[in-house]
Formats: sequence, structure tokens, C-alpha cells
Amino acid sequence: MALEPRRRSISPDSSGRESPVPRQWRNQLGSEDTAPKDKGYRKYASGVDRALSLFDTALQEWADYISFLNRLLKALQARQSTITTIPAKATVAKRLSQCLNPSLPSGVHQKALEVYNYVFSVIGKDGLSKDLPLYLPGLASVLSFASLSVRAPFLSLMERYFLDVNPRSLRPAMKSIVLALLPGLEEETSEDFERTLKLMERFKAAIRSSTSQEITPVHSSGDDFFWQCFFLAAITGHSRRIGTLAYLVRVLPQLGHNLHQESQKGGDSRSGVDTETAIELSQLVTSPEPGLLIRCFAAGLADEQLLIQRGYLDLLVTHLPLHSKVLQTRAKSDDLELLLKSAVGVTIRRDMSLNRRLWTWLLGPEPVASMETEAGLESPASNTSHAQGFFSSRTSYFEEFGLQPLTQALLSMIKSSADSNPSERARPFRVCLSLMDRWEIGGLVVPEVFLPIVDSVRDFKAKAATKADFTEVLRSASVFFDGVESGLIYSELLTLVAQAISPGDLAVADRSAKLDLVKFILTYFNVREEEMITIHAPLTVLSILCMMEETREKEKSTKTASPTASSLVSTQALDIAASLLELVPERAFPADSTGMATRAIEPRILAGIPNMELLKKIKNFYVADQGNLDATSPPFAPQNIAELLLQKACNLNYQSLNRRESGADVAVKSRVLMVLLSKTPQESFLDTTPLLTSLQECLSSDAPLSFTAYSSILSLSTHLHSANRIATVGLSELVAPLVRHAWSFLAAAEPKYHVETVRSLWVLQTALSPTNRDIEAAICALVLDKDTVGTFSQRPSDSGRSFCVLWSHSLQDNPSGVDRRGPKTPNGDLKAPPRLGGMDNYEVMLTRPLLLMLDALIDERTQLFMTIKTWLNTLVRMDKLFTIFISKLAELSFLRRRSASTDTGSSECDTQFAPDDDLDLALYYIRTLSNVLRWAPDTVWAPLAKKSIRSTAYFPPLSEFTGTDEDVTFQEFFLHACLRCMACDEIPKGEGFEERVTQLSRSALTLLHQILLNPYAEPLAKLHLETLLIEKLMQSLKGPDPYVQVLLLDVVFASLKLREMLSVELPSSPTNEKRAVSADPIKGLSLSLTGEKPPLVQPTPATLLKCILAGLSSPSSRPVLDSWVSFLSECLPLYSDSIFQVLIPLVETLCSQIGSTFSSLQRLFRDPEQTAAHSAVGPETTLISLLNGLEQVLANGHDRLLAEEARAQVVKSPDQPQGFFGNMVSGVFSTDAPQARSATANDRLTVLLAFQDAVRICFRIWSWGQGSDSALQDATSGASFTYTSLRMRNRARRLLEHLFAAETLECLETVIGIWRGSLDDVDPSKHAEVFNLLPALDGSRPKHTIPALFNAIYSRTNPAALDPSRRSTLTIELQDADVVIFLVDYARSLEDDAMDEIWQDCTAFLKDLLGNPFPHRQTLPSLLEFAAVLGEKVDNTNFGEQRKMRRDLADLFLRLLTAIFTTRPTNFADTTASSSNLSEKRPADSRQSSIVRLPADRADDVVGILSTIVPNLPKILVENDRILTAATAISANVIGPTLRSKSFPDTVSKNTLVLLQELSRLPNNQKSWKKDVADAFNDTRFFSTNIALVQIDWLPLLKQWTVTDKERMPEILGRITPPTTAGIVFGVGATSARLEADRKTQLNLRRIATLILACGPDAFVADLSPILDKLVELLGATSTSSPSSITRAEVYMVVRALVLKTGAIHLAPLWPVVNAELHAAVSSVVAPDHSAPSDTYGNPSVMQACKLLDLLVCAAPDDFQLHEWLFVTDTIDAVYRPPTYQPVALVDEVSEELGASEMGAGSGSAGGVQTESAAHMAATGGVRRPLLGAGISDEVSLDRKDELVAKVLRPFFGQLSIFAFESTYAMAPLDWKWCVQGLVRDLFDERSIVKAL
Repeated sequence: MALEPRRRSISPDSSGRESPVPRQWRNQLGSEDTAPKDKGYRKYASGVDRALSLFDTALQEWADYISFLNRLLKALQARQSTITTIPAKATVAKRLSQCLNPSLPSGVHQKALEVYNYVFSVIGKDGLSKDLPLYLPGLASVLSFASLSVRAPFLSLMERYFLDVNPRSLRPAMKSIVLALLPGLEEETSEDFERTLKLMERFKAAIRSSTSQEITPVHSSGDDFFWQCFFLAAITGHSRRIGTLAYLVRVLPQLGHNLHQESQKGGDSRSGVDTETAIELSQLVTSPEPGLLIRCFAAGLADEQLLIQRGYLDLLVTHLPLHSKVLQTRAKSDDLELLLKSAVGVTIRRDMSLNRRLWTWLLGPEPVASMETEAGLESPASNTSHAQGFFSSRTSYFEEFGLQPLTQALLSMIKSSADSNPSERARPFRVCLSLMDRWEIGGLVVPEVFLPIVDSVRDFKAKAATKADFTEVLRSASVFFDGVESGLIYSELLTLVAQAISPGDLAVADRSAKLDLVKFILTYFNVREEEMITIHAPLTVLSILCMMEETREKEKSTKTASPTASSLVSTQALDIAASLLELVPERAFPADSTGMATRAIEPRILAGIPNMELLKKIKNFYVADQGNLDATSPPFAPQNIAELLLQKACNLNYQSLNRRESGADVAVKSRVLMVLLSKTPQESFLDTTPLLTSLQECLSSDAPLSFTAYSSILSLSTHLHSANRIATVGLSELVAPLVRHAWSFLAAAEPKYHVETVRSLWVLQTALSPTNRDIEAAICALVLDKDTVGTFSQRPSDSGRSFCVLWSHSLQDNPSGVDRRGPKTPNGDLKAPPRLGGMDNYEVMLTRPLLLMLDALIDERTQLFMTIKTWLNTLVRMDKLFTIFISKLAELSFLRRRSASTDTGSSECDTQFAPDDDLDLALYYIRTLSNVLRWAPDTVWAPLAKKSIRSTAYFPPLSEFTGTDEDVTFQEFFLHACLRCMACDEIPKGEGFEERVTQLSRSALTLLHQILLNPYAEPLAKLHLETLLIEKLMQSLKGPDPYVQVLLLDVVFASLKLREMLSVELPSSPTNEKRAVSADPIKGLSLSLTGEKPPLVQPTPATLLKCILAGLSSPSSRPVLDSWVSFLSECLPLYSDSIFQVLIPLVETLCSQIGSTFSSLQRLFRDPEQTAAHSAVGPETTLISLLNGLEQVLANGHDRLLAEEARAQVVKSPDQPQGFFGNMVSGVFSTDAPQARSATANDRLTVLLAFQDAVRICFRIWSWGQGSDSALQDATSGASFTYTSLRMRNRARRLLEHLFAAETLECLETVIGIWRGSLDDVDPSKHAEVFNLLPALDGSRPKHTIPALFNAIYSRTNPAALDPSRRSTLTIELQDADVVIFLVDYARSLEDDAMDEIWQDCTAFLKDLLGNPFPHRQTLPSLLEFAAVLGEKVDNTNFGEQRKMRRDLADLFLRLLTAIFTTRPTNFADTTASSSNLSEKRPADSRQSSIVRLPADRADDVVGILSTIVPNLPKILVENDRILTAATAISANVIGPTLRSKSFPDTVSKNTLVLLQELSRLPNNQKSWKKDVADAFNDTRFFSTNIALVQIDWLPLLKQWTVTDKERMPEILGRITPPTTAGIVFGVGATSARLEADRKTQLNLRRIATLILACGPDAFVADLSPILDKLVELLGATSTSSPSSITRAEVYMVVRALVLKTGAIHLAPLWPVVNAELHAAVSSVVAPDHSAPSDTYGNPSVMQACKLLDLLVCAAPDDFQLHEWLFVTDTIDAVYRPPTYQPVALVDEVSEELGASEMGAGSGSAGGVQTESAAHMAATGGVRRPLLGAGISDEVSLDRKDELVAKVLRPFFGQLSIFAFESTYAMAPLDWKWCVQGLVRDLFDERSIVKAL
């Protein structure tokens, strides 16, 4: 039983006379009856009081209730016959309502009704009319729980007394009466059904006005108010909809009329009423607000029960057809849309019984059959025509009455779901899919909603939180899309394109948006069905091309369009056309169109059809025939479509070429034509003559082409040739201009399109066939084009550099491997035939241009010579070049002739030259090869010596040439060639023949000399030319010709070498010298130790360094930078004694130049419109050269440093690094020689600073194109960017590897510095790149990096513990926290398998650290995190299965944890949390959350670190006892001090609560965390916690704390003491005691409300009875009791929590208490100051009572709706005020008294509608929220009552009734989350908690 024995009364007052008299309702028609003064009445009243007092003391069992009721009945019956009043009637009414508790047995209910019966018989009709608000609320809920034995007495009571109540009294309570009777109508077979139905009808008649007129026997003109109340009850009474439906089926008038004229002779035969009567009935149920009828049906159709939905659909069909005037004329369009939205919503269930009824309603009544049809059998013809007429009739019905509102409803659903979750977003799609089941409906609706649905999906793509959400919505939309007819889809697509292309005032952005939508459809939906791709797609493309032609002609005539805007839109449209064509298969255009439904038209006739005629036919096909191929045939035959498409595409292309459009336009138009060429048969007619002419004219123009245009033209030309549309001769005519334009893109200064250009040339070569030499000839013509005849000094180098690019990329061109992964070119997505690869066929294109280039080596004065020489120095596949020479020499037949002698040695000299032998050609080949070997690098000899050639590889075989059948090497072959050329002894006579032979011999000797020998320098050392030459070199930097510098550099270095030869001690080779310094420092050491002085070397000229720096920095030196770098590397040995003085300026200059060059390279690839650079050489070449120079300088400086440090040692360490490229161990050299420490340390500092600069610039290069930077590059040059960036990154990586190998620790610290600086960047990818770099370096494997990090940490925390050789120089500004955080992140980035190689180092480091943890106290939390990372990763590997190893780690972890708590201050949690809390309370700092936290902050955040570690404790510690030990330690040292701090709750941060939640999830850890939560929750300061923490963290934690222990609530309830007045005295002591009791009670009540909110629904149903008991006790408090009535505010908060978290069925005992309390609290607002009600209900109590009432009105629990009329006007009178209206509801009455109500007394028309902005705004939003907080601000001071009344209470009371009606009318769902948040804000507002004295 809900009522426990010995429970206290649920009333705040113990008896009627002791309680304050409640304020009376105005409609009670009088005040409280004055008690007669006669003795009989006093005795009568005394008996009643004694009976009432038993309720508080004697109720233990349910039988006690019957006994109490008997006593009460006897006391009432003891009255004198003349007495017609009830003493203490408010208390009597309350006790009777409490006896009607649903949990009590039916016997109690029967007895209570018996007492009610007697009371009503005493007070009579007038008394009940006056006291209706007292007695009706108690009886209203009886039928909802009454047994059969109770129903009959209840109905009798209602019939006998309530029907006779004054209609003026019944009117406000009408909605409550309807709701009270509806449960009796739920079972139609029940005995009481008809009786209840009649009672409802009698109530309807009881409130009719006296002037009402009868319309039908059932309906009267005065029933409008009843129907409005009934509809309101149906909308809000969710649990009573079955009864509502039963009543509507029987009583609701049929609102439809017969559509068939034949049956309308006397009236409406269906309903049996005439037209006037039908109009009156319609007005009856729709006056004054027709929207309520609509919402009644909408609420029923949206019900969760299928049977209710089915019943309302039946009701729609029978009583409210779609064609009814109520829906078509009286209802607003929005209301009709709401009804249709609810009706079609039933299709979501996919239930045929619902759908069938919906179709019937939407399609209307079936037409009446004709007389002929009824008379006999139908003929087949008549049957068919009848069926067609039937469907036509029903379709026209829907089209006339339902199409537009249904379409608007669906569009409204789509729009309203824009901000919803994925399932709600997909709801309109599923509804539309269901509507398509009936073609009569779907066929009309789908065309209207198709595009909005697709647009909604596209819009959601940009808003979707995750990809999965978008996929879910797309899946639903795709199912709908697949159900739409193909013709409709393409008709809509064509409409969009037409709107975008056609002339008009539409903005460019809108046009582009329409085309984007088309693109979205093609991308994400299935448009690939057979009918779509064979018929509709070609027609759509043809329409696009025709519309573009037509638009272009109109623009030309009007000259109004913007060329840029028009180009943008046309490009998008053509891109769509190309995408559609790619979907079209070749079978869509058959060569033979015989057998097709549409006849083909002759090509010549076809070409003459204007575009408008073509578009008209296509439009007619899609608009008139709806694109339905079953009903009609396509407008054109496939053959005609193919020819039209080819013709239109060809026209577009040659017009585009003639107008010189942009590259993008040319590309997209050529793409369309190329796709067509690949799809259409060759038999399709196409005249390519105009196009070929336009191609020639465009290519022949001197104006430069963009690369996109060039690539498109070339691809189009090759496709035309491969499709046999142009002959090979026609293609050959285009070769020369195509190659001319390609040559401009091969300029070395612009590497953007190198790879793409070379590939395009090989595509052209493939089309021409391998034997065609047109391209080779065109290249040769370009090479020779600008040569000056007669002199070579002016030969420019541009052609040479372009050829170098062509050669380099051709030899790397491998179509099978590269093109597959390459990016799409403007036409790269077409299927192209296999093409020739430059790697295997380079001779076809490059032989003659190569020889022309090598001719430049003859004259050293030309720029071209310097270019070719530089190219030879960087050539990778030198063997390919020599292969060409071998083939050319092998072709010379006179070198093959041999004598009869078999002696190989002598046979070389027996060759005889004839006058007709082509000696000049041989001479040319030999001289060219000699020049190549002269100017090629030394590395050229490796391929010559290693590469071999087979004799049988040539025909005739090379054995005739070499004299042997075995394979010979290249250099051996050339040796034979030289011998052959020198072999002629006898020179025949002839004019000039002798000179020719002599020249051939000299050239051969020179070549042979190069092969066999190395040159020596001549002794010119004493001339001292270096000073003058250096000055000349510096002057040349300002000159116009940079290639002069190369010659000068060679001369300068030669002079310097000659000068150096004066010191014979130094080696002659710089390489040997460097190795000697690094490999044999002992020699130098012995010299210094023995005191011998090295030989004196002349000082280096002072101007040399200045010259080198100027040369490296000058822009004019860029084309010859390799020469400067070589010069620098050769000069470095001259600075062997002063290298440390020149190191810094050299490195600074090189790094600055590398940075600026790299920046220009980045800009080149990032800017799509980069203008042509005027540089003579590309930036990537410059960058490589500068990096080479930097590496040389650093290597030399570091080797010299090692030598210096070796001399400073007496004994060299055995593991000393052996130079820059030596071992990976860094810094292991001793520096403890006191006499040399200072100088050596300075030298080391110099070298390390240079290393740091190099590491930084290399990292910048290495990270190019990584992370977010990759999205910034120009997509059109993707292949070239990939090639260039990969080349630059690899070079930077190699240098970084060498730097790390030399100085691991210092370089690693530099990288950490880069990482530390990147943390301030908002881009998270920047700091992640560092962790991508380290694994990419061979020298930075974890086994090397981790020890170096440990050394870096010790160098900053405890350097004395380190060996001096392992200490860092601390040249990088890093704190120990920075290094440790980097260590943690680096360890987290490692693979799990890497733990094997670093385990020993890590455990040794942690053990050493724990030996003396104090120096590491600031970083211990992060080191604990590092240990946790190790534990997590080891747990994932087989390596981690070793038990001893895991135990060691667990011990280290626990020791680290202990060290943290012992070495750090004990109040760390306070400072960390308070600072964190402050940041949380300032929302302005939220922007910083997107930036990664700095290491110092992370290291100090102990709580945050622990909160991330605790979830993984089972992985780290493995054993349960260790886990428990760690958890206990954390609780004792972190959680406990935080929660018990003096600054609590400011010390509690989000991380603290996250840590506490994680601790609560650990197994076997219940004791510690529960105690911590209990201590915090019971702390008196808990309710000053930050609200954000409460909602997100505290409530889930309290839920877990409460769920595990059911005694939490009883324990808190036990602390609350009942109010008492005993022992109250006056004075400070009494006041202090009362305040303390108030404070404790307030806190405990807030704890109860908080626990209720924290737990799930109905979590405290078992504790509901004791909670109510405590609330009732506290409601009996007065202003002087202890605790006092100030606790009422908290009581109301508890009730709010119960309403939000407890089911309505459990709250029945609550309502009598709530009604009385709310009435007393609201009434106290107008009570005089210092009166008892005013003192009892303070400002906080009144405010909370208003919020409780606001919540009840907004949430509208089922039972409260029965009492709602007591407080607000819940009928139509709230908005449409009758002429004689007087406020009856309490709130309206108080509002009138406060003077806030501005009610106009209208006549019920629209003029009487009250508009209240705040109430309207709060009620008509997307969700329903309480008025206080949402519409009226509740932020007000509670100190002054007048301010509270003025700012809150007066507007609240004045608008609450309107708000209640508007909320019901809006039918929005309740925002539960908002309500909970509002209550949490009130609970954690300390201002209303009593402060102690």
C-alpha cells in the first residue's frame, strides 16, 4: 500500500480551523460561510473536527480509512436539519480526495463516495455550485482507476448533483469534466459505456446557453464551447485517446458533402442532412478556433498505438473527408498541412491496414457506377473505359483537394527536419517512398518534392556531425530516389540545368548552386540504370549543348552577359555533360538503327534543324509524356542523337578555339567531344574540317596558350586521329605548333608542368607511330630556331635547359607504373590506349636534338655550353647517352672493314679509307664524344667501365668492329673506335681528303687520351693571380652573363691550388685532406705534444670569404650555382685553421638562401595563376645545390672539431665517433682537459649553432606538402609537385640523417624545439609532423632516440649524475617539462613492437630516477604517464608476456606514484583545480581549447594525467592488489585533499570528476571512491559547484553512487526533522538555532532533489511514500517553527524533480498536497504585508511555487490536467473571451488583482484574441519550454517583493493561461533537458540558502 501505517497527514494543516483560510475562488459566489453562534452548530462543528483529527493519528490499515470515513459521516449526519453548510469544508474536501487514492482498495473508494453523496445532499445545488473547486478535483480521477463496484456510484453521484450545477460554475471546469469521463468510454462492451456516453451528452447540454437552438436531435448551436474543450482534452489527454475516439465516432457530425450532383436533389444523402444544416454543424465544431479540430486529429494520428491511428484514419474517411468545406475553406492552410503531415506520417509503420485507409482518404470516395453498368455485364471496351474513368476521377479528386497541401506539408517536413538528428532527417524520405506505392498520389507529389529532398540531403552533408550520420540519411534518400521514374529524374535534372544556363536575371551564385545540385545527384545517387544511361543521359547532354549554343547566340545579340560569369556557368554545365557521357555505354549508339521505334533522319537534314526545334521536341518528351518510354518513343533515333551530339560538341569546340577562351573552357569542351568520339560509332557523320582549321589557327597564333588549353588540344587531336576522324597527314600538320607550345612549358625556370608536358609528347608520338620522326624534327627546328649564324658566342641556353628537362623526364617515363598513380590531367579520366614510354623509346624523339645539344660543348664561350656541361654533371642515366653513340658509330660501314690478317693488333692499322667514306660524320661523332668526356664528371667512367654490350645486339654484329664475339664494355668499344679512326696508314690522294683524315685522327687521339690518362696541373704557383681574379669574380656578380662566373671560378681555384702547392705538407685532394683530419687525429696530436710546428701556410686572402658569400647570395649566380658550391667545397681546406671563424657566416648565408629559394618554390606550386618567372634556372635545382654546399661546410667543420677535441685528450676514448658519417653514437667524447676546455667549448658551440640552423631549415623542407599543407597545392600540377617535393624531401632527409649521426643529442633537442614552437599553432598537423620525421630517419631509431632523450632530461634536472660526455650544451631554450612531454608523445607514437629494443634503457632510467626523484619532482607526473604508455604498449605484444618484466614495471609505476605524492606539494590539487575551474567559468577562454596545451601546463596537470592513466591500470599493474593499492593512493592523495579543501568546491575541476568516475569503474574499489563522493555530497558547500560540472560530471557520478546502495535516500530522509514549536524562546540563541535547522533542512532537501535528477526515471518509486511524508511534515512549518517555512522553496524543488523523473501513475497521492500548496502560495502574493500567509511564503518560496506551477502547466501530467482549471484557464476562454467573462482560475484572478491583466472583452471574434508576446514566443518555438526562463526572465533579486512582482510575477500571472493554450495549440514536444537544466540552476543557486549568524 502506498499509505504506510502511522503516516502523517498529507495536508500541511492539521485541522480546518487551525489552518489559515485559503483565498476563495471568485465563482464560489460568496465568502466562507459565517458560522452560526448557536450551540447546536458549535457541537456539530466540534464533532466534525474530532472526526477529521483521526486522519492524522489513527490511520494504519485500509480498514482505518473506512472507520475514519464512518466517523466523519456520522459527525456530518449529527447536524440539525436547518444547517446546510459543512464545517471546515476545505479540510473535509482534502481528506475525501486523499481517501480516493488509487492505491487504496475499492471499499474505501465506495465509502468515500458515500460521504461525498451525503455532503452534496447537505449543501445542495447552490452549495455545490459555489464549492465546485473544492470537491470536483478529488472526484475527477476516479474513473481512471475505479473498479466496477465504484463506477456505478460515481456515475450516480455525477448525474444526481453535478448536472444541476450552475452552468456558469461548470464552464471553467468543462475540460476537467471531459477528461474525468473519458476513461469510462474506453471499453465499448462495458456495462457503463452507454451510461457514461449519455452523461457526457447531458453535460454538453448542461452548459448550453439559453439562447441556443437545436440543429439536430444530438447537436445544438450552443455546443461550440463543449467541442472546443473536448478537442483540447483530446490533444493533451494522451492516456485517454481511446475514449476520445469512441466518443468522436458516435457524436462527431459528418462534415463532408456529396460530390455527385445526381444525389443532391434534396440534400446530402450520405449524412441525411441538408446543406444549411451541414454548414451549421461545420461552424459548431470549428468555432471559434477551427485549428483545435485539426489538432485533435493530428494528435490522434501521431499516437504510438496502432489501433488509435487506425481509428482516427477511419474517422477521417467517414466524418472529415479531404474535400469537406471545413478543411478546404474554414481551416487555415497551415492547419491543413499539419493534418496531412500527421496523416502521411502513419506510413512510417509500413502497415497495410493504415496505408489502405490513408489512400482511401486521400483519393476520395469511389465514384457512383452508371445505370448501364449496374444493369448487366460490361463489354471489354466499356470495362476498360470505366476503369480509366475511375482512376481519372480519383486522381483528379486528389489533385484538386489534396495535392497542394500535401506537397506543402512534405516540403515543411523537409524544411523542419533541417536541424534534426539523422533519423528525423530521413523521415520525410521514407514518407515519400511510401506515398509512391500509390501512383495516383506519388505520381503527382514526387515531382514537387524530388528536388527539395535531394537538396536537403546535400545540405545535410555539410552539417552532418559524422560520416555515418550522412550515410544513414543518404541510404534513406537513395531508396526513395531508386523508386522515382527515370524520366522524372532526368526531367528534373534538365530543368535545373535549363534554369542555370538560360538567360535571365538569376544571379551567378544561384545558377552555380543549381548545377552543384545536379553534380551532387550524379555523384551520390544511382543514375546508372539501363534506361537512364542509354536514353535519358544522351538526351540530357544534347539539351545542354543546344541550350548553350542558343544562350551564346542570344548573349551575342543582346551583349548583356558577363563573360566571366557565363564562362563559369558553362564550364560547370559542360562538366556535368561530360560526367553524363561517361556513364553512357557504346551500345547506346548502335551503328544500325533499323528496328528502332523512331526513324532516323538524314544527316544533312538533321544538321539544319534549329536548336529551338530540337529543344522543343525534348521538352515535349519530358513534360507532356513525362519521359515515359512505355507510353511514347524517344524524340530521336540513337543514330541521330549520336550525330547531333557530335555536331554540337564539334561546334562548341571550334567556336571556343576561335574565341580564344580560357584553358578551363577549352578543356571541358574538348573532354565532351573526346568522350563522344570514344562512344559513338565511326559510321556517325561528323564534319571535322572547321574543327581542324580552328585547331591549326589556334596553335599557329603567337599568343601563349595555357597548359590546360594545350593539353586539351593535344588530347583532342590524338583522339580525333585514333577515331579515324582526321588522317595522319592532318595530325602531322599539327605536330610542329604543338611541339612549339610544349617547348614553352619545358622551360627550366617553371617546373610546374614538366612531367605532364613530357607525357603529352609521348602520347602524340604514340598516335604518330614509333617510326614517325615528325616530333624529333620539330624539336630540332626549335633548337636551331634562334641560333645565330657565323658566331656561337650568342647562343642562348633556354633551348638547352628545355631539352635537359625533356631528356630527364623521358628517361623516367614508364606508363605501366607512373600513369596508374598519376593525377588526372584535364582529360586524364578518359580511357586511352597504351602509349609509348620514353624510357624504352627515347631514341625515336631525342637522338637528333641530343646531338645538337652536344654541339654546344665545342665553344666554351656560349651560355648553351654551360647548360649542357651542368646537365652532364647531373645526368643520371649516362649509359643511355653512350648507347646512342655506339649505335651511330656502328652504322659507319668503313669502320667495319677488316683485312685478311688474323692478328688483332695489326689489323687495327690495316684499314684503308676511301674517298667516298663519310669521314666528316665519324669526326663529328668522335669530337662530340670527346667533348662529353672532357666536360662530364669523374663519375662518367663508372658506367663506361661496367656497362657491357653484346656483339649480336646489332646487325651486322659488332665482332666486325671489335674483333671479338664476346661482350665488351662501353669504354672498350670506344677504344676500338679510336683505334679504327687512327688506323689508316696510307692516305689516298684527293682534294682535302688528307685534312679530313688528319682531323679524325687528332680527335680520336684526344678521346683516347681522355680514356687512358688524367691531366696534371702546370707549376704556375708563383704568379699570385688569386687576388686580382677574386676581384674580377666579385665584379662578375653584377654583370649580365652569369656563365662568366664559371670560367672565373675555375681560374680562381686553379690559382689558389697553385698557391697552395707552396705548402707541400698538405695533400692535394680536398677529399683526402678531410679524411686525414677525421681519421688520423693522432698525427696532429703527436705534433702538438712534441712541440714540433707544422709547416707554415700562407694566409687565405681576406676577400675570398666575402666573395664566396656574395656569390652564394647573388641572384645572378643561380644558373651556375653548382659551380659555386664546387668552388666552396674545394676552398674549405684552405680554412683548416680558421674554419670556426668562417663557419657561422657561411651557414647563415646558405640557410637564408635555402629558405628564400624554398619559399619561392612553395609559392610556385601553391598559386594556380603564378606568372612566368624570369629566372634562368629552376628553384629546385638551386635548392639542391645550396643543400649540397651546406652539407660540405658542416662536414668540414665537424671533422675539424673532432680533430681539435682529439688533440685535447691525452687518451682517446675507444668509442669516439669517426667523423661526420661515422657511428650513430653522439657526444661521447671527453672534454675534461682543463687547459683546452674554453677554446674547445667555444668551437663546439659554434658547430652546434650551425647544426641547429641546418636542422631547422631541413625540417621545413622535409615537411613540405605534409599535413594541411598538401591541400594548398595547385591540383593541376599534381604529378610535377609530387616529383619535385619528393626530390626535395629526400635530399633534406639525407642531410638530417648525417646531422643526427654526428650529433644525435643536439639535433634531437633542436627537433624538440621545433615541436615546442609548433604547439602555439592552431593547426594540429604541424606538431604531428615531428613524430613523422623521426621514424623516417635511419639514424633516429628508438634505441638511439630514447637514450638521447634521457640524457636531455638529466642535463636539465640533474647534470651532475651524467658523464660529462653525455651532457647537453643546453643551447636550445627547453625546460625539462618540454623534453619529458615530448618523450611521452614520442613513446605514444611508437609501434608496439619497438618496446623490445628500448625496454632495458627505459627501466634503467626509471630506476635511476627513483634513486633520487627530487630533481625531477616537476616532471614526475609526466614520467608516470610515460611509464603508463610503456605498460599499455607492452600489453599488446608477445614481449609483454614475461611476468618478471611486468612485475618490475608495476613496481616502478607504484614507486613513481608514491614519489609524486611525496616530492610535490600536498596542495597541488587545489592550485591545479582552481586554475582549471577559473578557466571553465570564463567561457571567453573557450577558444584556447582548440589549441594544444603547452608542456608546462600538461606537466602540472596531475589530475588530468591520472584521469587518463587510471582506465589502463589493469593493463599496467595486472594484479588486483596492485591496482587497488594505486587507486587507494590516488584517492587518499588527490581526491581526498581536493574534496576536503578549504576552497571546495572551487578546487574540483572536470579532470577531478573524470578521475573519480574512472576510479569508480575499477574492480574492487568500491570503498574508497564511495567515501569520497559521500564526503563531497554531504559537504555544506557542495551546492556552490559550477553548474556545468554538475550537469556533465556530478550527476552521472551520483547516479552510480546511488544505484549501488539503496539506502542513500532513506539516510538523507532520516536527517530531516519535522517542524516543532516546542521550546522556542526569543533571542539570538533561538534565532541561530532556527537558522541552523533551516540551513540543514534546505541542504538535505536539495540533496534529495539532486539524487532524483541524477538517477533514471522511477528510480525512487519505492521511497516515494516516505519522501511525501517528509514533504507533508515540512509543509506544516510556520515562520516561527524550527525548521521554519523558509524551507518551502526546497520542497517545491523536490516536487519539480519528482514530476520530471517519476511516472504520472505514481504521483496520484501528490496532487491534493500540491493543489493546496500552490493555491496558498499563489494567493499569498496579494496577501497584506506581515500577515500570516505573507510571512509563511517568502519571496524564494513564491518564486519556486510559480516555477512548479509553470512546469506542471508545461509538462501537463495526466492527473494534473484534471486540476489545471483551478490555476489557469484551460479552455478556449483563455484566448476567446466571452462578453460576460470574469476570471475564475486562481492565476487570472491574482493577475487581475495585481493589475497586470489587459483583457479585452471581445465578442469571441478575432478581435477578442489576446496577444502576449512572451507567452507566444515561449509556446510556439520548436519545443515546449516553461514560461519562466524561456519567455520571461527569472533573473531577479529575491530581496524585494515589489521588484519580484513587477519583473516576474505580474507578467507571469498575466500570460500563463495564454501560454498554456498556445503550448497545447503548438503541439510541440516538451524539452525535458531544458526543464532539468532549469531545476539544476535553482538547486545550485546559493543565494536562497539561509546564512548562519
